[in-house]
Amino acid sequence: MDWTNNKYLTDDLLTIPKPELGTILVTGATGYVGGRLVPELLHRGYRVRVMTRVPVEDFDEQWPGVETVVADALAEEQLKAALQGVHTAYYLIHALLLGEKKFEAVDVQAAINFRKVAEASGVQRIIYLGGLGDVNAPLSPHLRSRLQVAKELQKGKIKTTVLRAAIIIGSGSASYEIIKNLVKRSPVFFMPYWARTKCQPISIRNLINTLIGCLETEETAGKSYDIGGTEILTYEEMIRILSELQNKRKFFFHTSFSNINLYAYVASLLTPVPAAIIRSLMASTVNEVICKSKDKLPDTLYRPISYKEALLRAMTREEQDDVRSRWSDQYPRAHELAIKLRELEKPPFYISSYHLLSEKSEEALFASFSKIGGEDGWFYSNWMWRARGMVDRIIFGVGDARGRRSRTSLRVNDVVGFWRVEGRRQNSHLLLRAEMKLPGMAWLEFSLHKIGEMNRLTVTAYFEPQGIPGKIYWYNFLPFHYFIFTNLIKQIDRRA
Repeated sequence: MDWTNNKYLTDDLLTIPKPELGTILVTGATGYVGGRLVPELLHRGYRVRVMTRVPVEDFDEQWPGVETVVADALAEEQLKAALQGVHTAYYLIHALLLGEKKFEAVDVQAAINFRKVAEASGVQRIIYLGGLGDVNAPLSPHLRSRLQVAKELQKGKIKTTVLRAAIIIGSGSASYEIIKNLVKRSPVFFMPYWARTKCQPISIRNLINTLIGCLETEETAGKSYDIGGTEILTYEEMIRILSELQNKRKFFFHTSFSNINLYAYVASLLTPVPAAIIRSLMASTVNEVICKSKDKLPDTLYRPISYKEALLRAMTREEQDDVRSRWSDQYPRAHELAIKLRELEKPPFYISSYHLLSEKSEEALFASFSKIGGEDGWFYSNWMWRARGMVDRIIFGVGDARGRRSRTSLRVNDVVGFWRVEGRRQNSHLLLRAEMKLPGMAWLEFSLHKIGEMNRLTVTAYFEPQGIPGKIYWYNFLPFHYFIFTNLIKQIDRRA
């Protein structure tokens, strides 16, 4: 089968769909794995309910037919509505981005709450995605937390399938983007001892097929499986393979220096992924993560592929501009709880607005400003945007390097550098919310209005300051707004 033309990851899955099971709940649907799992379940005919901490306005457009329930796993009362009438629940929740001091306790409590409410609600199965790691060896906080969650979910009467995977290789995954950007931007690699730790990476295609295959294979209920690709590699070998694949010559030196915090910080400056995520992933490199479980999955749902093939699949998806979900969908963790522009008691006091009348169509203008922050940057004064992003990354903010999920299209919750899409109406409106470190809250709005035969393109900056520092910040940057935004809208019109 020509996998490059497969629209869905499960097109070659050999198990038989069982939509008669009833409602399937997906927690963590806004994350990387959940964002791939939901459309595949819908494609196979399942009735899908997703659980999110806050309402997501474009789920109906993104996943027609999906049911959305707002609930937090730390609130048992909210979980009751989410789990009512559910046959199988996918547990993809983790609090890794809270930091090492918080996420372990939060993860365990969320699992306890979920198990108790699921039992009371009559849920038949739970399918949990955890992390690989030798349970008899000292584990990193990340892997230890995943193991504890699995144990909590298995304590109850519900048949819980535990899948344990190492790093995920796929378009948009954090691990793939770290390796890809390090190969792209670093000519020299100083490899610490933990870069020679063994790992068994898995393709996102294999992972999704396994998650759904377990749902469709009753014999997997109540069992634990280690899943990975066909190869056991060191992290150094993974970098070398991608370097060779992209025909990029790199120089490798082994070093006794091994400070993970410093390595994570440097890597964050070279990749779109922030130091907090890289540090958590690097902390797990001290443990071998290879498949050791005695139970083996049936061949109908588990046919692993090589690391090189996983890379080629990821690169192909990027070339086709068909990245369905991305690690940045869930970073920073509390982004969905941020105050929205429409939620302010009164409009922001500080507003800058710039207009241009255009003969171009709404469709062309909307498509033009929907490409902002991508390969062409910000169309004008790119160096200023990048400098602001670099400053933000240096002070441990999200930075401008996060990039975008797609080169040509945007949806609500997509990131655009240090912005996130807060609102969108096709061919008329795009609202971005700032996520960089600021002494206040900021938004950037693009809108279109019909004026006779012309279209008025408007770019508006909103700012809600926090005290005196916020006001100083606004007035320091105000003189630059005219030059940046008037030239920006001219470029949007020219490129439409």
